[in-house]
Amino acid sequence: MQVEKFYYDNKIVKMFAYATMVWAIVGMLAGLLASIQMFYPAANLNFAPTTFGRVRPVHTNAVIFAFVGNGIFMGVYYSLQRLCKARMFNDVLSKLHFWGWQLIIVAAAITLLAGFTTGKEYAELEWPIDIAITLVWVLFGINMFGTILKRRESHLYVAIWFYIATWVTVAMLHIVNSFEIPFSAFKSYSWYAGVQDALVQWWYGHNAVAFFLTTPYLGIMYYFLPKAANRPVYSYRLSIIHFWALIFIYIWAGPHHLLYTALPDWAQSLGTVFSIMLIAPSWGGMLNGLFTLRGAWDKVREDPILKFMVVAITCYGMATFEGPLLSLKNVNAIAHYTDWIVAHVHVGALGWNGFLTFAILYWLIPKIFNTPLYSKKLATTHFWIGTIGIVLYAVPLYWAGFTQALMWKNFTLEGQLKFQFLETVTHIIPMYITRSIGGTLYLAGAFIMVYNIVKTVKAGKLVANEAVEAAPLTKHVSTHGKQYWHRWIEERPLQMLVFSLVAVAIGGVLELMPTFLIKNNIPTIAAVKPYTPLELQGRDIYVREGCYTCHSQMIRPFRDEVARYGDYSKAGEFVYDHPFQWGSKRTGPDLARLGGKYPDSWHYNHMLDPQSMSPGSIMPAYGWLFENIIDTGITSSKIRAMQTLGVPYPSNYAEKANADLSKQAVEIQQRLSKDKLKVNTHAEIIALIAYLQRLGVDIKTNETASIQ
Repeated sequence: MQVEKFYYDNKIVKMFAYATMVWAIVGMLAGLLASIQMFYPAANLNFAPTTFGRVRPVHTNAVIFAFVGNGIFMGVYYSLQRLCKARMFNDVLSKLHFWGWQLIIVAAAITLLAGFTTGKEYAELEWPIDIAITLVWVLFGINMFGTILKRRESHLYVAIWFYIATWVTVAMLHIVNSFEIPFSAFKSYSWYAGVQDALVQWWYGHNAVAFFLTTPYLGIMYYFLPKAANRPVYSYRLSIIHFWALIFIYIWAGPHHLLYTALPDWAQSLGTVFSIMLIAPSWGGMLNGLFTLRGAWDKVREDPILKFMVVAITCYGMATFEGPLLSLKNVNAIAHYTDWIVAHVHVGALGWNGFLTFAILYWLIPKIFNTPLYSKKLATTHFWIGTIGIVLYAVPLYWAGFTQALMWKNFTLEGQLKFQFLETVTHIIPMYITRSIGGTLYLAGAFIMVYNIVKTVKAGKLVANEAVEAAPLTKHVSTHGKQYWHRWIEERPLQMLVFSLVAVAIGGVLELMPTFLIKNNIPTIAAVKPYTPLELQGRDIYVREGCYTCHSQMIRPFRDEVARYGDYSKAGEFVYDHPFQWGSKRTGPDLARLGGKYPDSWHYNHMLDPQSMSPGSIMPAYGWLFENIIDTGITSSKIRAMQTLGVPYPSNYAEKANADLSKQAVEIQQRLSKDKLKVNTHAEIIALIAYLQRLGVDIKTNETASIQ
């Protein structure tokens, strides 16, 4: 049989590995800063780019798309070449993919810190970067499928299945959720509004976790775990069932993030049902990973790489059990909007993604540099410091979550709320401090890893082009033995792509379309009117400063929430909200009915010095809002964009909008001057006050407004 000699490209693997380590440190440092700001407001530094509302999305994007993203590409580029017995399709595409992705990350960090954000969680990046992501993702897809098509191995191992499903689903999620209409070079409004925007966002947000933080890492697990343990995967049949069940069911589960909200009940129930079903395939994958190590536990005790993998898979199992648990309405009623959710997310991020990435780096770097790991003892030290860090991070936040829920819902014997909201914040500050200690330990472990790997690299030499030999691909037709159905698709990557797309698209279409096509699903409210130009400017400032990261605008139909905030929220209230602002965590109180609750002067002083109005508050000051001037030059562009989205402003209103803006601004300025507060008429604080005073007013001024 003819044998061909070729070379694996280890240089691109090295580049992604280095980027993974760099962005791990950057993303974790941003997270540590954000965690400190939660109990020490001075850490916001009285500087716009370093406030929690801007640092927090930098942290999430850096960890998800920079650290984990580069970790995915590192694992895929290493394993795919060996599973296909072929060099990557095109070296130039590999480099364009690498540098394109790094430039996107840098652009994301700069724009988010500068306040350019869509306000949609895990999808905050603005429209030019969304386009760049699409282009780079296509380059990655061409490179990946080109490699698969020129492979010398007929069998597509299950890890490749997960890679294919990841690529096609992430492409679908990104495109659908990123429909937006630009009104300036770096700003846009979401194409969707209110309930529809919330459904699309959490269909995307949940499945960004599913198909960016989970499925590619499962593919990586199925390759690297057997390699590290030097044992075959426990059950290949189970891995196939795991794959198809997971990608079909996962896509339906997004609405469980919106239980008890204004989302239609049928969509909430659908999300709950499929979330509970997810336990089976998720735990099937976890058990398949752990059972692969059966008979190798002596090796686990000695090998830090396997230690990392065992904890990673265990954390995957914990997180994928807890997710369905949180989709139960009685559990969600306690957990949602609390720090319980933050703890849950970080068990997956720190344990599953973080530890598996560390294990792969420790295993892979010595291989491509042809040298042993510098120090197994340091790797073991990293393991224990990191594990303790996860425990100290997660446990206090679970405690904080339970405490928040109990305090929020506590009534006196007389039927009054027992605690003011601020009391529920100050009470859990010791838990926030402990969380930061855990995060510091985890970060210290990452620094130990970087040192260990740097020393390993210095001791070896990169095998940039690893020589290998393999027979060319020939069509194999078996004439004996039982043939399983999956063998047909395992040799056909394009069919695998199509079937994966169909499996994930079914759930997306059936879940989203009724909300868009059936008008009665989102009833309108006659009293709800579009935002005035000044309020629209203020809303954009609210989004820019990341206020949605700490405040919700969604009152659920619970006794305590109605007593604390006002009447529960209805779907028709949000028809002009591009994007929606329902939030996902309450570090501060809900703002859905804030309008008219306090005078303008209260908001003025609260934004200038929060502690002066709310002693003990952990909210940062926003001094620059009193100096920055509203950009009235783009008011007309904003109005026209909203008109394109169906907001019913008069046809020629864009040209008149600034006149109304100035009139309303003068009214607010005059009210402030009566309280001896002087400010420029067009200062950003004026616009923000206008927006805050509008929240919920349409409903409150017409409590009996008819539902149409």
